[in-house]
Amino acid sequence: MKNGTHRHRFVEDYDGMIGFGFDRDTDEKTLMVYLQKFSDDDLLKALVPRLKDEELKEVFQLISRLIKTHLRDEEYHRLFLKDPAD
Repeated sequence: MKNGTHRHRFVEDYDGMIGFGFDRDTDEKTLMVYLQKFSDDDLLKALVPRLKDEELKEVFQLISRLIKTHLRDEEYHRLFLKDPAD
C-alpha cells in the first residue's frame, strides 16, 4: 500500500457551500468533503481505536456494500485498489 497513488485534493480545493439537504449537487460535494476529512490520517488514528467492535464492522460493511453495489469490477481494481493498468 505504499505506492503513493491516493489523493485527497477535493477537500483542499473546494470553496463552495458545505451543508446537507439543500440540493443534490451540494449534498454530493458536502459528502466528498466529509469523507476526505474523515479519512485524514490524524483523525483516523484518534477515532478508530475508540470505535466499538460493532461500529468497526458497521463502517466496514457500509463501505464494502457501496463499493460492491456501485463500482464495476474494473473500477474497483483501478479506483479502490489502485491496481496498475494492464
